[in-house]
Amino acid sequence: MIYLKLFLEFFHIGLFSIGGGYATIPFLYHIADTQKWFTSQQLSDMIALSSITPGPVGVNVATFAGFTTSGIAGALIATSSVILPSFILVIMVSKLLEQFKHNKYAKAIVYTLKPVGCGLLASVGIKMFIDNINLLGLMLFGILLILSRKEKRDPLFYLGVSALVGLVGGFFGLIR
Repeated sequence: MIYLKLFLEFFHIGLFSIGGGYATIPFLYHIADTQKWFTSQQLSDMIALSSITPGPVGVNVATFAGFTTSGIAGALIATSSVILPSFILVIMVSKLLEQFKHNKYAKAIVYTLKPVGCGLLASVGIKMFIDNINLLGLMLFGILLILSRKEKRDPLFYLGVSALVGLVGGFFGLIR
């Protein structure tokens, strides 16, 4: 019975939490209050941990919540059921797009949405850059930009160097 409840609750979350992983949080607090599978403090810890682990926050929180509730089986059920609505919707939309791929109006919409999506991503990147700008970051950006042009290395190398500088700078209080 617990597995069915897990499936239904997380399917509901996946279906109605439009806007990304953080949109699942109010639903999860509701589950903490009504189902008593985990406490609000445990949920806060899950959210913090999910934010620093790879992958979508909503899926990570579902996995942690399912595991807390019912072990590995609970984690698998919660994770599967939270992504199932998106999976179904993507399949339906892809089938619809396949039918309308030669329609001039559908082409115009898709053609328009591509730059809009790029613009939205660029605006988020610019806002994050402006909100987190500091002298050390600008110097590091400039140095790594020049280095990446001169030495063709794996981008993970430059990411690792940036992370190391950020850790050292944060440790010594050079970065806010």
